[in-house]
Amino acid sequence: MADYDGSHHHQLHQNHHQQNYQLQQHQQQYQQQQQQHQQQQAKETALQALNTIIQLHFEKTLEKKRAIDQQKKELHRLFLLFFIFLALLFGALSQPSSRLRCRHCWAPVFLLSLAHLVFYVSVAQTLRTINGFKYQRRCHKLTLGLATERLRDLKMRLSLAMASGGGGGGGGGHGHHHHEVVFDDGDFEIQYQEPPESYLGKFKRNWALHFGFLILVYGFMVSFSVVILCF
Repeated sequence: MADYDGSHHHQLHQNHHQQNYQLQQHQQQYQQQQQQHQQQQAKETALQALNTIIQLHFEKTLEKKRAIDQQKKELHRLFLLFFIFLALLFGALSQPSSRLRCRHCWAPVFLLSLAHLVFYVSVAQTLRTINGFKYQRRCHKLTLGLATERLRDLKMRLSLAMASGGGGGGGGGHGHHHHEVVFDDGDFEIQYQEPPESYLGKFKRNWALHFGFLILVYGFMVSFSVVILCF
């Protein structure tokens, strides 16, 4: 009877130990599943954030493009008005019945100087606005390119991990865990990109081109006025 009680007690102890072991296994599996689920949610959230960044900078790029086009139309309108004024002044000075004489040269020269000054200030302000929009658009394009490249790289790593995990799926869940992709926080951080200093050089060249053109037109019109009135 004592042997029976001892063996029965030993069997109960083994059953209890086995149940505890199975319970621990289930808890570990549940924790692993929860951890994998949280990691998957974090990855999906991060990928959505990257998509949002890409969409934002894409819209900003289009917005700056429209603003640049609008300012270019304004610049063309300024040039049109300026050349209409020069044509009217040219026509007035070319009239043979004009009462203007050489001693009156100061009048057209003053008008030309004032017109060129107003035109230069207007063009300078418009060019400054255009260059600012171009610089911002370039920044958004660089940031958009970086975010797109980062998203493509992350998706490729996920695809390779899923393919590797699928290939080793015969060994249960261990194959998938072995090929789990680990992302750093830096993989999802997109810094605002700015072009190099050399990029600003073309703005200076554009500015110098317009200023040189304006000086040439001013010199030509002053010389023309003096020649017409004095010779």
